[in-house]
Amino acid sequence: MALYEHTVMTRQDISAQQAEALNDTIKDLIVAGGGTVAKIEYWGLRNLTYRVKKNRKAHYSLLAIDCPPPAMAEVERQLGINEDVLRWLTVRVEELDLELSPLLARRERERERDRERTPREDADVAA
Repeated sequence: MALYEHTVMTRQDISAQQAEALNDTIKDLIVAGGGTVAKIEYWGLRNLTYRVKKNRKAHYSLLAIDCPPPAMAEVERQLGINEDVLRWLTVRVEELDLELSPLLARRERERERDRERTPREDADVAA
């Protein structure tokens, strides 16, 4: 089986739950095709550099997939039919990276830094 990293951009009008439901649909298609999804990361609503189909923002998701090529072709066919999908990119890779993506790793570091702050440090910054 082949290994893929698959990124999907969906319209800004849909909710985060609908974007994650689309991820589950992709996962179901992969499993039905005889593959597995090793990782799903929802990156949230992010600004676009330029408009895509009249949208300034999009919901981003990253999937790490191990499946046969016909299953990936079916996923891409279904995404082409779906009106909520703006763009997608599938890249075949040598091995799957199961660690947090740099985007989510940075968010996690910022959260930890905010938790480690004491009220006294915050008071010094405000003064």
